[in-house]
Amino acid sequence: MKLLDAGLLLLIPCLIITHLVLAPYTKVEESFNIQATHDVLVYGMPTVHVRDRLSYTYDHFTFSGAVPRTFLGPVLLAGVAQPIIAVVGFDHAQFVVRAVLGLFNAACLFVFARSIRRAYGVATARWYLLLQASQFHIMFYASRTLPNMFAFGLTTLAFSFLIPDPNPKTILPRQRLAIGTLVFAAVVFRSEIALLLATTVLHLLILPATSLEKVIPPFAISFLAALAVSVPLDSYFWQKPLWPELWGFYFNAVLGSSSAWGVSPFHYYFTSALPRLLLNPLTYTVLIPLSLRHPALAAPARRLLIPSLLFVAIYSLQPHKEARFIFYVVPPLTAAAALGANLVFNRRAKNALSALLALALVASVALSFAASTGMLLLSSLNYPGGEALAFLRETVRSSAASDALVPAHADVLACMTGVTLFGTVVGSAVPSFGMFKGGLVGKRQTTGAEHGGVSLVLDKTEDEALLAQPDFWRRFDYVLAEDTAKVKGGAWETIGVVKGYAGVEVQLSGKGGDEEEDASQPPVVGKGAAVARWKRRVRALTGGRWVGPRMAPRIYILKRIKDAERLRKTIGA
Repeated sequence: MKLLDAGLLLLIPCLIITHLVLAPYTKVEESFNIQATHDVLVYGMPTVHVRDRLSYTYDHFTFSGAVPRTFLGPVLLAGVAQPIIAVVGFDHAQFVVRAVLGLFNAACLFVFARSIRRAYGVATARWYLLLQASQFHIMFYASRTLPNMFAFGLTTLAFSFLIPDPNPKTILPRQRLAIGTLVFAAVVFRSEIALLLATTVLHLLILPATSLEKVIPPFAISFLAALAVSVPLDSYFWQKPLWPELWGFYFNAVLGSSSAWGVSPFHYYFTSALPRLLLNPLTYTVLIPLSLRHPALAAPARRLLIPSLLFVAIYSLQPHKEARFIFYVVPPLTAAAALGANLVFNRRAKNALSALLALALVASVALSFAASTGMLLLSSLNYPGGEALAFLRETVRSSAASDALVPAHADVLACMTGVTLFGTVVGSAVPSFGMFKGGLVGKRQTTGAEHGGVSLVLDKTEDEALLAQPDFWRRFDYVLAEDTAKVKGGAWETIGVVKGYAGVEVQLSGKGGDEEEDASQPPVVGKGAAVARWKRRVRALTGGRWVGPRMAPRIYILKRIKDAERLRKTIGA
């Protein structure tokens, strides 16, 4: 049984790394933290001419986002990842950085599972691990540099401290740790966790499991410590007095500016987000209700559920809603379901109905794993920008001079779907048009290790006025673009196209299909090519039938035709 428990514990980090391997690129929501981590690794933290050096090299001065974010997460990630990157090479830096974050969150889930084991038994902990591992979203997002995922590990630790411990002497210290951890997460990473803190403390006071005089000291100490960390660090990086999460709270909650990104109905979290996050339909239709109704399980189930569900209910008043905003409640809700799952499985020999329900439980976990795998495979097709940059990197590495800096431009869609500064091989990158124009091309920067090869000087200009000027495009050797018609300034050759997921395709007959490659069209590169190969193989075996992802062109990889330009100038002369 020890081997079984070890295997279940290893399942979480192994799945997180598997999700990272299959979907190694990032989306726009992750861009601040991943770019900031890159900049800390590559440029360090200057101590002289700080404003000039930060504004000239750091990406956030050009692409600051809607609200400022803390640099604490990127600094910690860079610090832990740096010695590993020194060994494996900067080519793998983004993978290492994300793996560090993913394994941190895995470790926090391990601590939570251990607390469940101590409080509710080994079998309940096993069911928790199975249910948690079979869910898609937490495994997929655990390594993603969203502010929510920096906070997720801390909230998971806080919930683990609140699970009753067999030793009564540890109850008060664990409560203090939980409160302090929630305060730190709210002050530094995500302000909405203050609401989760409020519902948690309110529930503890009502039980009653604590008193106000026991809550105030850990709250005050953690609050002041978090401010002492965040304000000086972030004021340094942003070069102005700043508490990022206070500004974020004012911008999103007070001004209501987050509504510009969409508005969802009040019930969205309960009717859409939570069912998708928990994934297994038995979790919320059978297991959690069963644990609440059973006399022996009702009290622990309520301790796990009430603060989290109250948080979700109050947070539902905020018009703009995204599933990632409530990731924090998934572990306690899953733990409440594990209480019910253990009860169902223990009753399997009671009668035929109980045996059937236990069989349905086992089958639902297996189906959840299958569904999660399918969601991973489809989600991995949503990063055409990252695939395009990887293809371009290999292209210029094999064709350019050994120490060349190659200027390239990435458009908005490419940047939103996987382009990061880590993709420029060594990390010496120009993150803005102003810096590119400033003449950094030709100067090679390194992180202190031997890298060799080439570096892409990456421009991410979004200014429509500049993009309309032909002279702007003449600065680049390569372009990653969604719309090739917008690329001007000379002759360009499309050397590849990256396709992305565009829905599910069903072909039930042998007619139609796009198996045959058209020599007149640019080659499909990246995962789109792999999907096309699998489609051809499946249709060959099934007589032309196919059910799978539909792929559509997303990013075109363009190369300047320099010989054509010289010929045109000669003819014109």
